[in-house]
Amino acid sequence: MNTAATVKEILIDVLQLSSDTEFDEDTALLGAIPEFDSMAVVTVLTSIEDTFGIEIDDDEISADIFETFGSLCSFVEEKV
Repeated sequence: MNTAATVKEILIDVLQLSSDTEFDEDTALLGAIPEFDSMAVVTVLTSIEDTFGIEIDDDEISADIFETFGSLCSFVEEKV
């Protein structure tokens, strides 16, 4: 499973972005994408948990994880 491609699909689906939206490691997320609000964070985390079969504890979540696409992918890869 390609983690980055799967995380990209989750973001596109949850945030209802165009399917041709590009993400690279430095793409800013939280604060840069208007659709990425606190409710979207919860939905993204739930989708990641369901898709990857992992559990994310509340104390693991910080704004740093959602700073960039790369930081989010790195977090997911560490959990998998």
